[in-house]
Formats: sequence, C-alpha cells, structure tokens
Amino acid sequence: MKSNYKKIGNYIQLVDKRNNDLKVNTLLGLTVDKIFIPSVANIVGSDMSKYKIIKKGQFACSLMQVRRDGKIPVALLTDFDEAIISQAYPVFKIIDDCELLPEYLMMWMSRSEFDREACFYAVGGVRGSLEWEDFCNIELPVPNPDKQQQIVDEYNTIVNRIKLNEQLSQKLEETAQTLYKHWFVDFEFPITAEYAQSIGKPELEGKPYRSSGGKMVWNNDLDQDVPDEWKYDTLSNRCTKIGSGSTPCGGKSAYKKSGISLIRSLNVHDYNFQYRDLAFIDSTQATKLDNVEVKEKDVLLNITGVSVARCCRVPSNVLPARVNQHVSIVRVEPEKLSSSYLLFTLCSAIYKQKLLGSSEAGSTRQAITKGDIEEFEILIPKNDSMKSFEEITDSLICYKENLSAQSEYLLKARILLLQKMIKAEATKC
Repeated sequence: MKSNYKKIGNYIQLVDKRNNDLKVNTLLGLTVDKIFIPSVANIVGSDMSKYKIIKKGQFACSLMQVRRDGKIPVALLTDFDEAIISQAYPVFKIIDDCELLPEYLMMWMSRSEFDREACFYAVGGVRGSLEWEDFCNIELPVPNPDKQQQIVDEYNTIVNRIKLNEQLSQKLEETAQTLYKHWFVDFEFPITAEYAQSIGKPELEGKPYRSSGGKMVWNNDLDQDVPDEWKYDTLSNRCTKIGSGSTPCGGKSAYKKSGISLIRSLNVHDYNFQYRDLAFIDSTQATKLDNVEVKEKDVLLNITGVSVARCCRVPSNVLPARVNQHVSIVRVEPEKLSSSYLLFTLCSAIYKQKLLGSSEAGSTRQAITKGDIEEFEILIPKNDSMKSFEEITDSLICYKENLSAQSEYLLKARILLLQKMIKAEATKC
C-alpha cells in the first residue's frame, strides 16, 4: 500500500436524516452514470416522511447489484441545497473537508478503476452487492488539500468547457431547426429577386414567401398547399449513392486501435455524430468495403435496430471512413438536392414518422431496406432555396462538428486526469 493511500471510511460518515416534517419535495434518483436525476418512481400512496434528506455537498450511493451493473452508482449533490431520495440509498458526508474535499472524492469514485475494485469486493452471486464496510475499506491517495484543490480545479475546467460546448451545440442545432421549419414547413423562405421581378413586385425581394402572397399550389401527395414549382420526388432520383456495408470478418476482435474509421449505428444520432466508441479498420479490411466509402457531406442513416432512422451528416474529421451493415450512406446529387436539406428533412417529425412506417396501432419497423430509402419521397424545394439554406447551415454544422471534436478530446483529457490522480501520492500529506 502506498504511504498516503487511506481508507475512504477514515474520512466519511453515514447521515440518516428523514423527511419527517415533509418540508422537502425535490425527489431525486441515482444512476450508474454517477449523477442525480429527477425521480421517475411512482410515489402515489408512499409515505414521504420515510425518505432520506440529502444536502448539498453530501453523497448518496447504491450498493446493490454492483457486480451486475459493473459500476457503483454514487453521486455528489451539487445542484440543490437539499433533496430527498429513497431510503434504500446510504447517504454519507465528509467528516472534515479540510482533510478531504468532496469534489476530490467524487473524482476518485468516477474512475473506472474504482468501479472495478468495487465489483471485486461485491458479494452475493451474479448481481453482487457491496457491503458498506467493504465500501469504506476501498482506498484512495490523499494529498494535501491544496494539491486536491488544484486537481479539482483542472478537472472542473475540462468539465465546464464540455458543458459549454454542449450548450453551444444545442443552440446551433435549435437555430438550424428553426430556420428549416420557417423556410420549408411554414414556407416563409425569402423571395428571390428573380421571382419578385417575375411577378412584377421587385419590392418583395427578401420578404417571406407565403405571407407575402407567394403562389401556392395543391399537392395531392402531401394533402396540402406547397410553393409553386416545388416537387415531390423519390431519393433514388436525387441521389448518386444509397447503400450499407458490412462488419469485417472477426467482428469486434478485428477492429484496430487506429486507421480508417468504421462507422456503426451507435455513432449516428439525429443531427449529431457520436465519436465515442468509433471503430477502426486497416487498409486491407477497408479495401473490401470500398463500395461503401464515405465521402464528405454524406448523410448517414441507421437502418436496423432500436436506433433505426437516426440520421446525421458525416463530419469531415472522421474521413476516410466506411460504414457497417447497420448504417446506410445517402449521397445526394448536388445539382438536384442539398445534403443539409436532406438531413433536416429526414430528422423532422413528419418525415421521421413516415420513415419509421408507424401504423395507427403504434407498431414501428425495426429495419429499413435499400429499396425503402430509394423509393422514399420528400418535398423538393427550388434549388435557390436549398442552396441558400445549405450556405447558412453548413457554417452552423461545421462549427457544431468542431465543438463535438473538441469535446471528444476534452473527454479523453478528463479520463487521463482521473487516471493521473494516483500520482498525487507523490505529495506527502
């Protein structure tokens, strides 16, 4: 044992304060991701006075089923002054935060190595629960408080930047979605100079189309009015490539640590590419998948499983890349269709429902075939509107991709910082 590794139990004590007067109403749950969330438990008829009160700066954990989950759910309350949680959760606090900072302890318990150690001590069969005594016997390095604070500050700098990136990314996505709805659902795209001149009203240039009296015609397929000269067409008539790939022989065991990206369904989320768990293959494996080589601005569509119909556009920084059998490439012909317009169309509620093939009974398909995609029909605006939309949204998408890539590097830095905590033992208490 390293000289300054100490048992957690030396620094913590259980707290058992109940909600006897029913003054605390904020009910929280605890997840394996080590965060508190609003509880979804059915509390009708429950005696809320038996629930435990947890205060800011205190911890709650679940010692049940640790081995089954592979993690020990534990979290530090930071967002509320006080809340209530299930009486099944042990609540504990730091005895003296001049010796051990709560944030430092939470960092240590966020490490994957901590979870592995907890699983090792867990008893009771497959599910494996952890005894409180064993939890207290888990050790951690305890440097002096100044060193602890330095580590916490570095960690918070990374975490706060990731949160800021997520907020900025969400705002960019909302902005683009709002623009899409305004232009292509409400049909209030800006009138072009050419159209304004053609109707003898040059003063309408830049004005919203529908509310400015733009010509609308009835579309039988959509059962609604749409702007004049807009068409309803299949993707096969507008795309140069629709197709999915396969998994290299050997499955996951054949993946490499680096090389050519192999995009799987877990990487494809609506509007967003998830870098985490991106697989890699070598050039020999990639050659066998040359028919599904991903190119810049390709739209990616999940075609099987619970994530069916999720859709995003490939970020340029994952290229070169291939897709496996659960993801289809949808490559537009630029003169006929905008990739960003297609992305927002496939992610929109009305087309998502249509793509999923939901029935009145609520059943949903778990697979989309190549033929389904080829024959899938969408409303096609005039090229000038799509081009203007792409010019605006491309910059937003590019900025969003950069934020996501930066956050991915920050997540790796966060993991490295957690791993480096063991070096704190070099500093004497």
